[in-house]
Amino acid sequence: MNAKKINVLAIFIAISVIGAFIKIPSFIGSVALDSFPSLITGALLGMLHLFIAVEMFLLVFTFSKIYQTGNSIISILFFVLGNGVILPLPFLYLMGKGFYISMVPVLLIGAVLNGIIAQLLMPRLTAFLKEWRVVKQ
Repeated sequence: MNAKKINVLAIFIAISVIGAFIKIPSFIGSVALDSFPSLITGALLGMLHLFIAVEMFLLVFTFSKIYQTGNSIISILFFVLGNGVILPLPFLYLMGKGFYISMVPVLLIGAVLNGIIAQLLMPRLTAFLKEWRVVKQ
């Protein structure tokens, strides 16, 4: 991905964040204008990232369920293995063995760092978010 495309994606992510603050009144929950940048980005820049987003959704959902059972170490190991080795497997067939082999070490390093940071911050943020009544007591 080239620098121009990364800049465009960053702009649309920023617009999505801004849109999340523009609320449409509702009786049941909050509805916001945070999806339209994704629609535009998907339509104009391609849908391969949609596949990756679905993979990440499933990975993070499963990670969350494992973490909530009290198995924080297993949840991090699951995330690292999933993000670093399993999720890139479709690209082995889509883009070839060389791409997969070159991506796995980088993805593993990124997954380990993300897992460590999450593991360090989650206990500290839990107390903070409980105080703000964002998570259950």
